[in-house]
Amino acid sequence: MSDALLKPDDLSDFEQRLLALEGTAKPVYVAGQGPAVIVMTEMPGISPHVARFARWVRDAGFCVYMPSLFGKDGDVPDAETASGVFRRACVSAEFRALGGGSSSPVSNWLRALARLAHGESGGPGVGAIGMCFTGNFALNMMLEPVLLAPVLSQPSLPLDNPAGIESSADELAQVRSRLEREDLTVLAYRFAGDSFCRAERFAAYQSALGDRFIGRVLPDTAANTGPKPPFFDQFVKTPHSVVTVHLVDESGQLTLAARDEILAFFQKRLKSRST
Repeated sequence: MSDALLKPDDLSDFEQRLLALEGTAKPVYVAGQGPAVIVMTEMPGISPHVARFARWVRDAGFCVYMPSLFGKDGDVPDAETASGVFRRACVSAEFRALGGGSSSPVSNWLRALARLAHGESGGPGVGAIGMCFTGNFALNMMLEPVLLAPVLSQPSLPLDNPAGIESSADELAQVRSRLEREDLTVLAYRFAGDSFCRAERFAAYQSALGDRFIGRVLPDTAANTGPKPPFFDQFVKTPHSVVTVHLVDESGQLTLAARDEILAFFQKRLKSRST
């Protein structure tokens, strides 16, 4: 792993904008040209690893919108600071970290961001990827018609119910109906031994969405075993972050193939009105 990924990233190649939507203003980092893809950060915030993934999306020909949802943007916090970010998010009114059966209120803001991004970037629609704490948000955003390409990377909410989904039954029914009506699919990724996103959760998605849910399960041996940020060293004891910390950026690696599949998915759904 590059040492640069373990040091703060100034995000200077992104335009930082303060976007007021649904009565709430949040910083959003924007870069690139082409159809919009919303990249939602994992815990403990927009890290150099998350920014690297956003740059890969940008360089594939998309306009990236990366909202700041928690943490200090571009930082690599120590374990104690990162743990504080996690605890505050768990009790925030914006998120439903526990229980399941309902979507986080921040999903309304994210759907508004999708509408704005589509209006600015054009194309047939918008893509979105959520990771870990935000993993299911891309699915909740499917209630917004412009969202065409949802990707769920190790969706970890609710934290207290391995078989739970951070969406209501009604929302899931609406999403499934739309997926079938418009011939769309949901891509999802996890490591086999991930303790935060277990097999029970993917089984629940499969039950709710049928064959419109395409779940990829990577072997634990595919995960990066090199140096990791302090939060991961102390609190994430199993392979977890498929396209960020646990990605191995080398040809032939399964995690890199997962990244390429995601980019191809965005290309297919967002670069042509006929697919």
